[in-house]
Amino acid sequence: MSLFTRENVWRRWIPAAIWAAIISLFSTHWFTSENTSTFIEPIFRWILPGASAATIELLHALVRKSGHVVEYFIFSLLLLRAIRGGRHGLRLGWALAVVLIVGAYASLDEYHQSFVPGRTAAVSDVMLDTSAGILGQILAALFIAWGEERQKPAPA
Repeated sequence: MSLFTRENVWRRWIPAAIWAAIISLFSTHWFTSENTSTFIEPIFRWILPGASAATIELLHALVRKSGHVVEYFIFSLLLLRAIRGGRHGLRLGWALAVVLIVGAYASLDEYHQSFVPGRTAAVSDVMLDTSAGILGQILAALFIAWGEERQKPAPA
């Protein structure tokens, strides 16, 4: 069976496409800072009752930025899975393609946000998202290398 049958291609790329759609959903007006503050900040006020308003706002911002990291880290792994197509090992070209796609999608996402009321586009977010994609590729490479090393027979 070929790696490039229509069924295989769809099976590999659909998770990445669904995740891209989820990222786009998080870029809508439903996830503006004002909206997320209505449920994130009360949780922090409950956990840290003596914290100042500035501390609560900082924690809210950190949660929002860590969301970028998680979203694009996962996206990069799903893209790598699709590009690898069941092949073993890791090639630099695959990782570079993933980082390019992540950076392009992050740029497109920020451009989209520039048209959404209550959202702003930020180059710093594109850099954060792309960095998360790079981190995903570095950790995937380490994990793959570790797995290959474990499969080598022990010296006699």
